[in-house]
Amino acid sequence: MIDVDPAASLRLERKVHRRDGTLVAVLQLDHHAYAQMVALAYDGLPLEACGLLAGQPGGTGINRAAARCERFYPTDNTARSSKVYAVDAKQHLRAERDADAAGMEIIGVMHSHTHTDAYPSPTDIAQAPDPSWHYVIVSLRQESPVLRSYRIVDGKIAEEQVVVVSR
Repeated sequence: MIDVDPAASLRLERKVHRRDGTLVAVLQLDHHAYAQMVALAYDGLPLEACGLLAGQPGGTGINRAAARCERFYPTDNTARSSKVYAVDAKQHLRAERDADAAGMEIIGVMHSHTHTDAYPSPTDIAQAPDPSWHYVIVSLRQESPVLRSYRIVDGKIAEEQVVVVSR
């Protein structure tokens, strides 16, 4: 496992508003979950790695609360590919049950891009299973890993701010 300093790559900001006063979508990642995601991406090389995010989904509307990822569940990539991923179904079910027992829910999925930018591919968009989920991508294309998060609804991609927080 690598040692990751989330403060070095992501800025901690509580609330960010657009010029029109609306709140920017934010995904808060627990710093341990962030470190696990980046480490899993490296450990999975040369294949894509994947896992599930659990936590609180946040609210809706103009003053919605940020979604909070409190736990990360590494899963096997059953596609065993460097270009696509598929979360192991049994591990997904176990993660869902564990999250539910802890008062959380599965709020998204993370996967790595081994040689491309942290942006959803056409395959990622086509396979986005839940419009309420957060789609986190860790790219290993650059010298340092790049983590970005998106919402994908009806094929439309919207990037959201990621904030790494300590408990």
